[in-house]
Amino acid sequence: MNFTLEEAMEVLERTPRTLECFLDGLADGWLQCNEGEGTWNVTEVVRHLTEAEKNNWMPRLMFILAEGENKPFPEFDRYSHLHVEKKSIKEELAEFKRCRRENVAKLKALVEAGLPLEKKGGHPAFGVVKLRELLATWVVHDLTHISQMTRVMAKRYKEDVGPWEEYLGILQK
Repeated sequence: MNFTLEEAMEVLERTPRTLECFLDGLADGWLQCNEGEGTWNVTEVVRHLTEAEKNNWMPRLMFILAEGENKPFPEFDRYSHLHVEKKSIKEELAEFKRCRRENVAKLKALVEAGLPLEKKGGHPAFGVVKLRELLATWVVHDLTHISQMTRVMAKRYKEDVGPWEEYLGILQK
């Protein structure tokens, strides 16, 4: 097992800044491209991350602390971001940053109070899960969507790179 809370916090704290540095000010061509019908563009991915901050990670963590394994925590609608008000990328990033800052502050307070990482809760699909697993998933969820955004953006130039395509692994995914 590789999970450490300290290292997890490093990623959770840096993701908003990473996205802000990478995405703020980019042309809509970069922000609105996707991989085809039924896929998300970069702005939608940021909106999804914000919805997860509001309705997934900390609410589930708090539910596990309160209920344990007694009942499964509520499902998270992974597509809810498609039904909320659309904003500029600057506004989307600011909202994500604010929500993440609040959640990290709450998480740090819980850690200082002795957060029981091995405490178990009930996932509606997976069954029993541990707080440690939820926190590790939160980190990997960030990394997954950072990877997704860069892949979507890279594929925008797939036809333009000519013969170099075979050397660009991101275009093979």
